[in-house]
Amino acid sequence: MNKKFDYLVVGAGPFGAVFAHEAHKRGKSVLVIDRRNHIAGNLYCESKDDINIHVYGAHIFHTSLKHVWDYVNQFAEFNHYVNSPVANYKGEMYNLPFNMNTFSKMWNIRTPKEAQDIITKQRAAISGEPKNLEEQAISLVGTDIYEKLIKGYTIITILMTASKVFLWVVIPR
Repeated sequence: MNKKFDYLVVGAGPFGAVFAHEAHKRGKSVLVIDRRNHIAGNLYCESKDDINIHVYGAHIFHTSLKHVWDYVNQFAEFNHYVNSPVANYKGEMYNLPFNMNTFSKMWNIRTPKEAQDIITKQRAAISGEPKNLEEQAISLVGTDIYEKLIKGYTIITILMTASKVFLWVVIPR
C-alpha cells in the first residue's frame, strides 16, 4: 500500500475519532490507526443481548455548552444522568465531590468559613515539601478529608498505601 494521506491519526479514541471525522468532512484523507482492535478508546461498548456493556467502565459525559451537546448527540443518543457519588466511611455517607454538605456532616458546621478554618488547621500537619501522595493530599485537604474520603479509595485504586507512592509517580516535575 503506497497511498498518501493528508493526516495520520494515532488512536481511535474520542479525540482521534472526532479529528478524523471533522477532517474528512472538510475533504481531507485520514488514516486512523489504533493498537486495539476497536474504535472509541475507553468509551468502547459491546452489545450482549441488546444491552450495551461498557468494557472499560461507565462513561459519563457532561457539558453546559449547548453547541457541544448538540455536536455529540449527532453520533449517539445520550441519557439524562446526574452523577451524584457518595463515599461510605464506616457507615457514614458523604457527598462527593466535597461540598458544604460533606463538611457539615463531617464536622457539624454550617458556613464555608468554618470549613476553611478546620481545613487550614489540619493542613498544617504537613510542614515543608510533601514527600509522598499521602502528605500531598493532607497538605491540600487536611487530615479528616484525607482519612475518610481519599485514603481508602487510594488503597483500593492503586493497591498500595498513599504513603508509599512518591509524588514523582503522580505529579511529574
